[in-house]
Amino acid sequence: MTPVPPAPGDGIPAGSGKRLHPLTPWRRAWAPLAGLFAVVAQNADQLRTWTASLGTGRSLALVATVLVCASGYGWLSWRVTRYLVTDTELRIRTGLLFRRSAHLRLDRIQSVDITRPLLARALGVAKLKMDVVGSGSADELAFLDENEARDLRAELLARAAGIAPEAAPTAGEAPARALYRVRTEDLAWALALLGSAWGFLLGALVLAPLVWVATGSLFAALVVVLPMLAAVWRGSLGAFLTQYGWTVSESPDGLRLDHGLLQRDHATVPPGRVQSVRIVEPLLWRARGWVRVELEVAGAGNESGLLLPVAPRAVAGALIGRILPAVDLEQALASVHRAPRRARWAVPVWRVGYGHGVTDAVFVARQGRLRLRHTLVPHAKVQSVRLTQGPWARKLRLAHIHVDHGANGTATARLQDADHATREVAAQATRSRLSRRRATPERWLTGPPAAPEATDGTNDTA
Repeated sequence: MTPVPPAPGDGIPAGSGKRLHPLTPWRRAWAPLAGLFAVVAQNADQLRTWTASLGTGRSLALVATVLVCASGYGWLSWRVTRYLVTDTELRIRTGLLFRRSAHLRLDRIQSVDITRPLLARALGVAKLKMDVVGSGSADELAFLDENEARDLRAELLARAAGIAPEAAPTAGEAPARALYRVRTEDLAWALALLGSAWGFLLGALVLAPLVWVATGSLFAALVVVLPMLAAVWRGSLGAFLTQYGWTVSESPDGLRLDHGLLQRDHATVPPGRVQSVRIVEPLLWRARGWVRVELEVAGAGNESGLLLPVAPRAVAGALIGRILPAVDLEQALASVHRAPRRARWAVPVWRVGYGHGVTDAVFVARQGRLRLRHTLVPHAKVQSVRLTQGPWARKLRLAHIHVDHGANGTATARLQDADHATREVAAQATRSRLSRRRATPERWLTGPPAAPEATDGTNDTA
């Protein structure tokens, strides 16, 4: 794509920019149809009366008119939507009634992901989603031709890396080397042993009949059981379909994540943006040595990203080392010390899971008993550190240490000795300041290129 160099304050000049895929209008046509369906659903008791008064012919004509209007809305909305890549920005203009122009600075783009829902895969189109530092939501281009989406993603990453504008459109996608692929049987067993889906299913089977008998209302029983069934789906088959074929690959632009059975997603963990790492160990996974690895990335708010749905701890440690080279997972976990024994008077049961540790690279906070969670925050990513005490904790000479990082998240070491917590707050502030001075800026495509290598379905994290 040849960039058009308009003035920095301009939008997309008339006649320039590119349109989305011609199938996009059908996606946009759903908006007015959904609004009409909502109106009909609210007046379902009067629908038969309306149909009888209009007659069959007029009713069919009305439906045809609505379909034509919806199609027209989708087509007009597609016509006014364009995007343009300049030397410094990706510009997106959309909106039929209310015009919206987005200017995404290339040096602030933190990830460019490709999503292909099942129907989109059948039609050969894809969705391109961009996350930008400082933006509360992601901008997207839906839909593009699959090849066009891949080429545009490669061009955006090349420009973000500082490649010359004239060379960026032909830079192509950086090569990748497969590191680890989650086995299907491991994923199925991990979800079965997680227990959350079984708990919601048991709750639905017990509560639904009780509510029905107590109220005599099927509607009340459905109100109780449907959210539980939705939780069962998300924790079992829905999670399996989403995480199926989870593959982690290494490339100069970060770790690439490919996954999904019906909907294929292609995401990248950007370099330098990871603010914290969370290691999750459910109770029934520990005998198998499995862990789940979650990430908090700058600009993603409080939402956690997923690096590995399930993997042996050694594999998790090796992949974390690819993102944060200075972090030794085993050393970080071994540095954790339990909360003092007197903490049992504040939290009798769960205080066993509370702990805190520090290495040269990270601050570590641990909590949980049935679902053990270790949160690792690199010292250079710490934004602030503070100490809090409630009246009962103050009486027990205990305090909480809170470490805030750049993803609007907090790692908390709970119920630590008050004197130790006071010293640790001062020491952590010093460690963070020195680490930020030593940290070097990281950009896209700055690492050595990795030669492509086919995965064998297991791992290559050496």
